[in-house]
Amino acid sequence: MQSILSLSQVSKTYASGHKALDHVDLDIHRGEIFALLGPNGAGKTTLISIICGIVTPSSGTILVDGHDAIHQAREARSKIGLVPQEIAVDMFSSVASQVRFSRGLFGKAPNQAHCDQVLKDLSLWDKRDAKIMELSGGMKRRVMIAKALAHEPDILFLDEPTAGVDVSLRRDMWKMIGALRERGVTIILTTHYIEEAEEMADRVGVINKGQLLLVDDKAALMTKLGKREMDLSLVDPLAAIPAGLEEWHLSLEDEGHRLRYTFDAQAERTGIPSLLRKLAELGIGFKDLDTSKSSLEDIFVDLVEQKQASNEGAVA
Repeated sequence: MQSILSLSQVSKTYASGHKALDHVDLDIHRGEIFALLGPNGAGKTTLISIICGIVTPSSGTILVDGHDAIHQAREARSKIGLVPQEIAVDMFSSVASQVRFSRGLFGKAPNQAHCDQVLKDLSLWDKRDAKIMELSGGMKRRVMIAKALAHEPDILFLDEPTAGVDVSLRRDMWKMIGALRERGVTIILTTHYIEEAEEMADRVGVINKGQLLLVDDKAALMTKLGKREMDLSLVDPLAAIPAGLEEWHLSLEDEGHRLRYTFDAQAERTGIPSLLRKLAELGIGFKDLDTSKSSLEDIFVDLVEQKQASNEGAVA
């Protein structure tokens, strides 16, 4: 699949000695939605800032649709629309004038029809003459997206796009992002909302402490790393897990009324039949059985914890 964005060995170390990015390699496919997940301080915003030419990398190369982001910065930046976390607009200007101004910043000829369509697509048409200071927080965020789309970029970066907006507006924005992808725009978003990645992303990257831990198709990631849980609702509650059940690493939940077994659904042997036989031998009855799969959030937390444990072991 063709890449529209390619990073090779990109690092950033600040004068203070803080290493914000550590030899990041990443290829973004043309037309995909890519979600970059990571805790605060993981390096997400630094990575975006480097690609957009706001921050200079300490080392590495970045190609934006074939243009070197460092030596051909103007050409590379013209391909990118950026919606930062912070709302940065002239609060005294109108919505429509901000969108037109943003288009002009990139040297694009005036195109009123395009600017009008962007406003309509983002449900801002009725607010086009309103001063931005009069808008709600969610509408201001829509204006930020409209500004980023004014110059018709091929790549759209959304840094925490739905932070601080309510659930209904968040879902509206998900629909809008999906519609942009259908028009061929490549979308890269950072988010704390794991459900956004589950809802929209084609691929997911996990970054922590400046290191890209993993990049994979969302479905493949959940298949490879996702665990399943089986909950048994017991007939009689247990005060502790009986001897003889150690090999299944069970846990007691709901004050002893539920027995939980976590297993790998992709394994050749899940251990479920032998567990059920053992429970019958021990006279432990259950009245209901339920299974569920891990969410992307569970997988994300596991990956970060595994990496931290690995680093601690290396230091020791």
